[in-house]
Amino acid sequence: MAKNTLTLRKFQDRFPTEESCLEHLKLTRFGERHECEKCGKDAQFYRVQKRRSYACEHCGHQIYPTAGTPFHRTRTSLRDWFYVMFLFCTTRNGVAAKEVERQIGVTYKTAWRMCHEIRKYMAVVDGDEPLGGPFKTVEIDETYMGGEATGKGSGYKANKVAVIGMYERGGDIAVRVLPDRRKVTMNQIIPQHVKAHSEVHTDEFGGYGDLGVLNGYWHKRVNHSKGQYVAAGGVSTNGVEGFWAQLKRSIHGTHVHVSQKHLSKYLGEFEFRHNRRHRPEMMISALMTAF
Repeated sequence: MAKNTLTLRKFQDRFPTEESCLEHLKLTRFGERHECEKCGKDAQFYRVQKRRSYACEHCGHQIYPTAGTPFHRTRTSLRDWFYVMFLFCTTRNGVAAKEVERQIGVTYKTAWRMCHEIRKYMAVVDGDEPLGGPFKTVEIDETYMGGEATGKGSGYKANKVAVIGMYERGGDIAVRVLPDRRKVTMNQIIPQHVKAHSEVHTDEFGGYGDLGVLNGYWHKRVNHSKGQYVAAGGVSTNGVEGFWAQLKRSIHGTHVHVSQKHLSKYLGEFEFRHNRRHRPEMMISALMTAF
């Protein structure tokens, strides 16, 4: 275990009360002192009783540390919110709303909302930095998530959602829901997340056919239909396919089913976690300091 890993004991020592959580938000967002937006003076802000706010020492103008965060206008304890964030950062397989309901004693509706707000926040913190670049390799692959597979021909999957993954070897991954798997769609989405002049590895799917021509990629393929999984020169999509395997095991094991409407939030959660896999001790810090 990494020395700086935030264990449950350390979490409880760091955030023992509701006040300590609010103070953390205040210091993270505003610091010890800052210029009051109303009176313009450099000011110390003092805690206002019975409100989640602090008041300027000069004019009494109030600031609300929870405004614009996932905790805005919530009646749920900040300590409960922080604890659920801790759970999200210390598991590989995600957190079910039923588990949150059991652990902190809230209703299922409240637990479900908390989980979804945290997933959205994780995606925002993770960001959208483009992958690859000259002398770097990006593996690209698509898969289906969701309902039962039915129908034949053209890769048709009823009730399923197409998802694309773009994985920089040894680096980050970007995962997005696809409206379809057409070539024109691929040529619009991939350049948004993969820099020009990257070496791009894909399978033989026709939707990737114009990547090298239109987007300046050095495009190489591996032919899965012929049982080929690593082509000459180390060409493969094994890295991104490993992410798919982990993602599907986690969703099936923890959540059983994820609706199409909310799938992108779950993808953002697993993307955040994967992109910090080499420094897991930084996950909770990233969330706690990005408000």
